Amino acid sequence: MHSLAREVATLWEAVDPGRQIAYCPALALCPSGRLVGTMLICDHRPGEAEWLVKAYTSDDGGGTWVHRTDIPMVDACPFVVGDTVYILGGREDLMIARSDDWGTTWTEAQPLRTGKLWYSFPGSIVQSNGRVYLAKECRTEPVMHGFPTWVLAPVVLSAAIGDDLTRPEAWTYSNVLGFQDVLARHGNPNLLGVPFYEPGRHGDRSAPRIGWGETNLVQITDPDHVWGDPTGRTFHILMRAETGRSSLAALAKAVEQEDGRLVVDLETAPSGEPLLYLPFPGGHIGFVIQPDPVTGLHWLVANQATDSMHRPDRLHPRHYGMPYNERGQLALYFSRNCVDWCFAGLLTGNDETVRSSYHGSFVIAGDDLVLMMRTADSRATNAHNSNLITVHRVPNFRELAYG
Repeated sequence: MHSLAREVATLWEAVDPGRQIAYCPALALCPSGRLVGTMLICDHRPGEAEWLVKAYTSDDGGGTWVHRTDIPMVDACPFVVGDTVYILGGREDLMIARSDDWGTTWTEAQPLRTGKLWYSFPGSIVQSNGRVYLAKECRTEPVMHGFPTWVLAPVVLSAAIGDDLTRPEAWTYSNVLGFQDVLARHGNPNLLGVPFYEPGRHGDRSAPRIGWGETNLVQITDPDHVWGDPTGRTFHILMRAETGRSSLAALAKAVEQEDGRLVVDLETAPSGEPLLYLPFPGGHIGFVIQPDPVTGLHWLVANQATDSMHRPDRLHPRHYGMPYNERGQLALYFSRNCVDWCFAGLLTGNDETVRSSYHGSFVIAGDDLVLMMRTADSRATNAHNSNLITVHRVPNFRELAYG
């Protein structure tokens, strides 16, 4: 099958792929058309690891880039609010830096003094009601290594668009809804065979504990949708679901109260039953959703599972983790309701034993879709440890929609 995404640049390349790994590519689009791109680089030196967020700008649609700054931060994303560009991320606390010249120069990162530990997947951002909303995950226990989905809790942050978002008092935070809290309250709210594998088994490919994380925030305002809120006060939270299965996402929602508080809880089916999991292409690995203001469609970039039932003990040595963690093919989908996703095409179609592509952050720039992704070629230690950050473009992407 023909791949839709045309590679236009290699933005970063590891000098030593055995030591350096790229994480969390993220893009923001300025009103002028300038792109602001960030990524997290980890350099594993003997006895220590250095983590830096690198920020770049491009004025030609992603073909060429200028390195602007390095920020001692992790898991960051850029976003534009009014005439200001921000970069927000962090683990021990949330940190934020700002630029008042569209990403050319940056302030030092300031702590938001949240008193919580975080995991900050770039995800997606909503601007509505004169405010900006984004979702991060706080850690309900101080487990700082790896991807500890069982201790992560989605938290929705909100601030007025006209405020200086580097000030801690500018932000409002939702309640903390931990995955373990959901299981304790609802028991086992599914008959989906979750967990699919027994945690801790299968040798070197030990199956992880179930959980959720890597959050996207979307709004559904269609009055004909069973979860639609025409007032714009409901925000749906779609997350990577760690279940041992492919093509399931985790779902929650945040509702803004009259006093401005944001309350996170599970969504419910029309029957009143709680709903934790949603069939979702690529929901087993980090995905990104963005709305198209021109058509009203939502677009999704996610990895396509092709052989999640492969026996764990017979996987290729370069395959990372359990069978469902496929990173070879990155696909594009569209949806009218954020539940039913239509396949638009393959962005990249790779044999992951040679090259993998995943964690694709994207923006809609005019008629095109610009994508920044993690890429691991044959020099990387495995399909997960990306040694490249590449930039791609899908021209006239709206022509891929149908129905």
